[in-house]
Amino acid sequence: MNQNPLGHERVDKLILKFAIPSIIGMLTGALYNVADQIFIGHGVGYIGNAATNVDFPIAIAGLAIALAFGTGGPAIYNLPVGAGDRGGAAKTAGNAIFWIVTCGLTLAVTVRVFLRPILVLLGATDEVMPYSLEYSGITCLGLPFAMLSAAGNHLIRADGRPKLSMLCMLSGCVMNIALNPIFIFGMKLGMRGAAYGTIISQFVSFALCAVFLTRMKTVKLTLSSLKPQMKITLDILKLGVAAFVNHVSNSVVQIALNNALRKYGAQSEYGAEIPLAVAGIISKVNMLFFSIVIGISQGCQPIIGFNYGAKQYGRVRQTLKLGLIAATAMSALSFACYQLFPRQIISVFGSGDELYFSFAERYFRIFLMFAFINGIHPLSGNFFTSIGKAVKGVFISTTRQFIFFLPLVYFLPMVFGLDGIVFSGPAADFAAVTLAAVFIWREMKRMKRLEGA
Repeated sequence: MNQNPLGHERVDKLILKFAIPSIIGMLTGALYNVADQIFIGHGVGYIGNAATNVDFPIAIAGLAIALAFGTGGPAIYNLPVGAGDRGGAAKTAGNAIFWIVTCGLTLAVTVRVFLRPILVLLGATDEVMPYSLEYSGITCLGLPFAMLSAAGNHLIRADGRPKLSMLCMLSGCVMNIALNPIFIFGMKLGMRGAAYGTIISQFVSFALCAVFLTRMKTVKLTLSSLKPQMKITLDILKLGVAAFVNHVSNSVVQIALNNALRKYGAQSEYGAEIPLAVAGIISKVNMLFFSIVIGISQGCQPIIGFNYGAKQYGRVRQTLKLGLIAATAMSALSFACYQLFPRQIISVFGSGDELYFSFAERYFRIFLMFAFINGIHPLSGNFFTSIGKAVKGVFISTTRQFIFFLPLVYFLPMVFGLDGIVFSGPAADFAAVTLAAVFIWREMKRMKRLEGA
């Protein structure tokens, strides 16, 4: 009888095997956003970057809905597949696709109709508003494409074709990087050019994804598969709610941060636009590094889950230890870059006056002061989800943004002004990592006792 390699192969090799595809997928999404920021910064200026930062919560909201069905759908899909019920599997995939398309169209129409008041809510200033209207007015039309692509990739992976899923993601990223300079610089379309590049690349990813979904190797999707069924929909949402809550909390926090930057930035020497632009750029740069950490975390998940179920607690602890070492090493590298080269990094995203660079350097060094320990947090949340303690995993995943950062970014500026926002980042990081470390330490002690029993 063949043994499952998750239970006996070297843990470091297994982590690399599972982490590398996840890292590539995460980096693809991060590069998508970073490329936009670079081209807009050079072609339009930092006001354009501020506009994309204002738009970002809309994209996060779309992703939250997509992942609610995109993570829950594949999880449910695999159950009837394993039982030989291909009809049930097709209905599960079809229901997920139906709701993603329906929600995507609803969100796109809602944003387009109420665009100006939504942008005001998201933190747009009078100076940023024309750029936001131009950019978001176009990109909101691509929301259904982006959402189906994001969720569809998970279904394609569940169908046993991870390489095709990666092709869908990479094609959109490459197309976006190729089109942005053509539209922004070659055709001199500015923000409209960046928006056109974004929705065309989203459509390319969507088209490939749609083709692969209609040619699934395990099941055949038909029009009847798309008919919504309440039980299947609720089952999907039960397993997708964690991803939804996590991304919605990020969107809410981003809105709160944008509004705080607008209000307290206007009261400072920097004005409202510089903090909005800088915060958007730095969050996307940090996302680039953080995507590697999350990829490592996702790579550890199947190894931890299998060995915990097999009661091989030593391998669970070894996997977690190696994952923490790798994630912390990556976090330490990002911390060094933020502290040593903040001006050089921000210069990649365009020019500005000395006031702009002065705030950017300060924001980088203070807001990301504890970047060297931040790898512990996502790994901890995924660890508890992997061992079947989903509630604890969701709780840890949302502590940084929702429980610590959101109150801090609201109350600290009341006392310290713009500085309160800058210092709310490291305060939230330290609190969230400390709490996660306590949870991990207690679980590790419990597993050690079980191992010796």
